[in-house]
Amino acid sequence: MIWYDYMPSPVGQLRLIVDENGVRQIWFERERHPKQASPAWVRDASKVAFVREQLEDYFAGERQAFDLPLSPEGTPFQLRVWHELARIPYGSTISYGELARRIEQPQAMRAVGAANGRNPIPIVLPCHRVIGSNGSLTGFGGGLPTKQYLLSLEDRIARGDLFGASR
Repeated sequence: MIWYDYMPSPVGQLRLIVDENGVRQIWFERERHPKQASPAWVRDASKVAFVREQLEDYFAGERQAFDLPLSPEGTPFQLRVWHELARIPYGSTISYGELARRIEQPQAMRAVGAANGRNPIPIVLPCHRVIGSNGSLTGFGGGLPTKQYLLSLEDRIARGDLFGASR
């Protein structure tokens, strides 16, 4: 069984999808090609409440690490990339090349980029923390403004600047 519900957030509405094993997907409603919920899925806010709570805490600056059971579907290579995403510290960024080195596939930067782009659980598996080698923000399913928002939020909170005041 797969359950889903919607959640308002500072980056737009999110669709939270879970199964009996944990979080399966998080979709940005603003995606260029929004995905449709399967007719077999059941909308049930109570089944996704545990995800909603942690995301609300994250957006409020009260959570820097997620403690959620995850249930992503992907190839073994994608799963390795996504596992490594979870190890990128809050408030920091790495390049696609560094991510490829961390999974011991330094020549696979494009494949790492493709796996990053197919991350089914953004924010929780923080693909927004992966940037170009020159420091530029590159593709993100939720759009570059969303990526910038998430990075700015984490930077502010990591610096202890909860209210966004300039230093």
